[in-house]
Amino acid sequence: MAGAFNHADIDLTPAEVRERVAAGGGVQLIDVREGYEWEAGRIDGARHIELERLAGQADTIDHETPVIFYCRLGARSGMAAHGFRHAGFEAYSMAGGLSDWDAQGLPLDPPDGTVADH
Repeated sequence: MAGAFNHADIDLTPAEVRERVAAGGGVQLIDVREGYEWEAGRIDGARHIELERLAGQADTIDHETPVIFYCRLGARSGMAAHGFRHAGFEAYSMAGGLSDWDAQGLPLDPPDGTVADH
């Protein structure tokens, strides 16, 4: 199917995201969850732009640097990554979202942070 959305090309595992972020300066990490979710816990170094505000903030995101979006489970970040790919960005979504990140024992900010439920 021409133009089909292929998740394999866009999804990164939490471990892959951690590696890319740890490499330093090579990616933009954007949390697209709602404010209360961000406050509960997030990935250190991420920028917060709620999904519904993302289109209006697109011009503040560096077009030359890969961007990784994440949310709680991966659905919202998948939509964001898909849209930004269509706009010419090198965009990715963290598969499984912050829930999988946390389940794999990766650190949250603040250190006592949690993954907020709806």
